[in-house]
Amino acid sequence: MSALTAHRIHFAFTITYHYLFPQLTMGLGLLLVVLKTLHLRGNEVAGEAARFWSRIFGVTFVMGVVTGIPMEFQLGASWSRFSSATGGVIGHALAMEGVFAFFLESAFIYLMLYGEKRVSPRMHWGATLMVFLGSWLSGYFIIVTNAFMHHPVGHAVDPDGSVRLVSIGAFLTNPWALVEYAHTMVGSCITASFVMAAVGAFYTLQRRHPPHAALFLRVGVTGGLLFALLAAAPTGDLQMRAVVEHQPATFAAMEGHFHTEDGAALVLVGQPNEHTLTLDNPIAVPHFLSLMTHQRWHARVRGLTEFDRSTWPDNVPLLYYGYHLMVGLGTIFVAVMGAAALLLWRRRLSRTRAALWVLMLAAPLPFVANTAGWMTTELGRQPWLVYGLMRTADGVSPKVSSGNALFTLLGYMGLYVILSMAFFFVVTRILAEGPSVEPTREPEPEHA
Repeated sequence: MSALTAHRIHFAFTITYHYLFPQLTMGLGLLLVVLKTLHLRGNEVAGEAARFWSRIFGVTFVMGVVTGIPMEFQLGASWSRFSSATGGVIGHALAMEGVFAFFLESAFIYLMLYGEKRVSPRMHWGATLMVFLGSWLSGYFIIVTNAFMHHPVGHAVDPDGSVRLVSIGAFLTNPWALVEYAHTMVGSCITASFVMAAVGAFYTLQRRHPPHAALFLRVGVTGGLLFALLAAAPTGDLQMRAVVEHQPATFAAMEGHFHTEDGAALVLVGQPNEHTLTLDNPIAVPHFLSLMTHQRWHARVRGLTEFDRSTWPDNVPLLYYGYHLMVGLGTIFVAVMGAAALLLWRRRLSRTRAALWVLMLAAPLPFVANTAGWMTTELGRQPWLVYGLMRTADGVSPKVSSGNALFTLLGYMGLYVILSMAFFFVVTRILAEGPSVEPTREPEPEHA
């Protein structure tokens, strides 16, 4: 295995594992503000629910910090040439993420978790709001960094090949960042909503904590449906248009679209074949790809064969399947939450065991969808580290061998197994205790 491949696998593993946690905390931060707002309006159950989810937020936040810090060191260790060439640009966003966003979030999280009895209800609501804003601001600075790698703006290239920042305003308002950020935050809210609805379904099936379970279902299902719709449009649609405009070869690979066509069909199912440059066993909707991309039935959609082979994404099948997995799950999310919302509106959700089981078992799916979405984003950028400026092969550390990379990867994997076990243990303890100390199991019917 080449050193480049080993470093790519290493970073893919660490960032994929890390993002399991921020995608929950960023969405949960918003739902916590909703629960605290309901509490301010006199809903005591919402107050207990906010305390319960704050504990899960705190544990997940710690896991995000522990798994996030090593990635910054890994940039220097495994991708030293990339860091040296682009540090004058991306270093600004990473520094702002730490100084402004992370410190803001960290400063108020203690007050949110342990300060409810020490401050007024409004001040505690304000602390929760600041934690939410800090997490979302942190997410924006990270997205700005990633957006520069996809659509570099606000920079100049020096004669030695290094990149320097010439416009902080253009860098921070990168149009790619704006649409990517919106889609990413909506994805995190989907995750949090599904997790909250799943816990509500779990307690309802067990007949435990009925008022809290009902609130979890109401907030989770309502949020899940809203954010699942927003993920499709406008955020997903805007993200797709950005890819069509700035990375047309990537879009063609995502769709398995090998040949330029007028009135191109949207493929629902199929297997891309790079050898024959065809899509095997396709099931497609005629003209719909042209309509989605250009709002015209007979618009021309460029195929992969129109671009130089050296600019193709280096793993077209994996990119294609990752993209279609994300889109397919997004469609399922709308269907699941739409049906659950209808049952909720008819006051039948808590009595429909099949729907509760579906909600409970669906909790892992947003994590899969978000991971597939990020795989689509990063695989689609290949073979570039910074699109049009630096190829991935040119950014790797020249003196770190594949053996060193694989050795540290095994170490990370072992450590993350231990962290996962600890996280699972703590979260299951919180779930077992529930949102209220008092026993709240519904009484069994008395027998004569």
